[in-house]
Amino acid sequence: MSAINAPGPLGAGHSHVFLGENHGRNERRVWLVIALTVSMMVIEIAAGSAYGSMALIADGLHMSTHAAAMLIAAGAYYLARKHAGNGRFTFGTGKFGDLAAFSSAVVLALIALFIAYESVQRFYHPVAISFGQAIAVGIAGLIVNLISAWLLRGDHAHHGDHDHHHGGHEHRHDHAHQGHGRDNNLRAAYLHVLADALTSVLAIGALILGSIYGWLWLDPLIGIVGALVIARWSWGLIRDAGAVLLDYIPADEELPEQIRQAVETGGERITDLHVWKLGPGHHGAIISVSSKNPEAPSYYREKLAHLQELSHLTIEVERLEPDFSGSGR
Repeated sequence: MSAINAPGPLGAGHSHVFLGENHGRNERRVWLVIALTVSMMVIEIAAGSAYGSMALIADGLHMSTHAAAMLIAAGAYYLARKHAGNGRFTFGTGKFGDLAAFSSAVVLALIALFIAYESVQRFYHPVAISFGQAIAVGIAGLIVNLISAWLLRGDHAHHGDHDHHHGGHEHRHDHAHQGHGRDNNLRAAYLHVLADALTSVLAIGALILGSIYGWLWLDPLIGIVGALVIARWSWGLIRDAGAVLLDYIPADEELPEQIRQAVETGGERITDLHVWKLGPGHHGAIISVSSKNPEAPSYYREKLAHLQELSHLTIEVERLEPDFSGSGR
């Protein structure tokens, strides 16, 4: 195992560390949320067992699913950091977070299905509710989730700067501060606590109205509404994290066009262009440029220097052969 952790020949020559600027901070905050969630879970299950309250036990078990999802996020941060210098990860470990986010989104979808199933079951088999106790549990859970959501708020990207030349190819790594590097792993953790907070708010409202008017049917109805909202969040996260894992560039991504506009200013023409995400706030690009009067790769690098999100850039330059076909081109 020690040989795997050492930088291998695939990564020799330069670093491929593409972690977000706040990677360490985000990891610490996720672990703090885990500690908070697990503590609340233990208290609820212990109190529920001591006082014979199924509401407390059920909510404690429900929180355990979110604690498990948080562990996925924390594990991804740890592994990405631990193996950041491992050269056998060809383009670094920045996508660990997206892999974890995809997995967490699937867990979130399963939670939505479970809530919907339980809600439908309660339509046909109503359960007696201890309104006062259930409302107290809902409020306690909401407070914990609001604190957790505050801890998991916001994220920014990070980049750095170094250059490498290899014959006719050039590699560039820039690291400059930038404010739009989405961390899907942190987003997944945030959505889990947000989903829990949403279910708490909806449940508290349904329980209050149910205690006043005796509307037992309102509790499962609100459960179905919450499940639909959570499922929608899950789908958005699956779509975005899956796109990163498959190196898909969204239609509204401006970087490819920005590269073309920056390079194709004279007689140069980009004949092949590949752009993909390496991690939060980091993109890689492989560019093939053809020109009648080709310049050194450093010339085209300077043209792209303002695109700070390009953390790994490979440029190939070829001479554009004259056209003797008589087409006039």
